[in-house]
Amino acid sequence: MQTVKMVVTGPFNAGKTEFIQTVSEIDVVATERKITSEAERIKETTTVAMDFGRITVDDNLVLYLFGTPGQKRFDFMWEILSEGMLGFIVMVDSTRPETFREARSILETFRAYAPTPYVVAANKQDSPDAWAVDDMRIALRLDPSVKLLPCVALDKESVKNVLLELLYSILEEMEANSRK
Repeated sequence: MQTVKMVVTGPFNAGKTEFIQTVSEIDVVATERKITSEAERIKETTTVAMDFGRITVDDNLVLYLFGTPGQKRFDFMWEILSEGMLGFIVMVDSTRPETFREARSILETFRAYAPTPYVVAANKQDSPDAWAVDDMRIALRLDPSVKLLPCVALDKESVKNVLLELLYSILEEMEANSRK
């Protein structure tokens, strides 16, 4: 049985918890706490340590999904959660361009932790005020080789597509390494 650890990261309120809850076959282990700061009251709760979900792809493959906290004050958890990851997803809220710079910074941080495959998920693409994926690529200063995928974290097929793209990248890298 092969297990693959994937990390789902991104700014506060980008949709990381919903993403994991949408596909996990187990009840997601979540460390949600009520938000006390008025400045952050976009939603009622925030992840303070991690979210954990699991997906059995087939008899030979299980994915473990670890969601990071999005708030800067909990970023000490990022390095801990990145230990042993085979790939990561950066979730970006397509409706909140004010978070794009932070998303870019998080992407660079995780690339520094481990040179693993990654994809960027442009979440909330179902919203009328979502930025187009091509415009987001420019705003995020992403290389054309980086997979920037449209996503709706509450839609199971959308989430599966993002996970499959990351899984394909991980498997390609594993095959390339085994040939060396």
